[in-house]
Amino acid sequence: MASVLLVEDDHVVRGAMLRSLADRGHAVHAVGTALDALRRVAAETPDLVVLDLGLPDLDGSDALRMLRGITDIPIIIATARDDEQSVVKLLRAGADDYMVKPFTGAHLDARITTVLRRAGRASRTVQPAVHVVGGLRVDVGERSAVLDGEPLALTRKEFDLLAYLAARPGRVVSRRELLEEVWRQPSVGEDQTIDVHLYWLRRKMGESAAKPRYLRTVRGVGFRLVAPD
Repeated sequence: MASVLLVEDDHVVRGAMLRSLADRGHAVHAVGTALDALRRVAAETPDLVVLDLGLPDLDGSDALRMLRGITDIPIIIATARDDEQSVVKLLRAGADDYMVKPFTGAHLDARITTVLRRAGRASRTVQPAVHVVGGLRVDVGERSAVLDGEPLALTRKEFDLLAYLAARPGRVVSRRELLEEVWRQPSVGEDQTIDVHLYWLRRKMGESAAKPRYLRTVRGVGFRLVAPD
């Protein structure tokens, strides 16, 4: 089962969720503040975080952004807020799923299983192999990327994006394909997700959209990875 970090202000709810998930075989730790969550994630790296938005020290949406700054593990939002605008905003900010309170322990367990399975499937989009494009070497089995002899420090999704493109050198890959095959999300309204990850990936590779070396944008179509001229 999974190592789960519960971030929940209400100690009664926190205790009930902890017991329910533990009874289902998960290794569960629970904290009540955003600061404690950041400390725990930095120190122990759980498999998944269940994040309440109503925290006493920091709004949950801000906590989500801070967590995304230090980790790419799956995050499920648990909150009483159910308006569509809030849901879309949080998903675009990096949440992997969203649950509206109240919900049962069985429902939460099912969501955890689904999110972890989806994350694992995305990471296996490319079959284990080593792809070499110019001075770039991407080892899918080891989940490592080296550029001109220097290792790249990539997040999970940055690596998945690079590996998918590296497996198809020279081929133009559409935004729709990336969303469906790497993110496993519907292909509507999520362009910002790709743009943000591509921006940071380019920075780590020492290039930019204005001065690309490996990652080329084909305007109106998608992206391709090529060896530098």
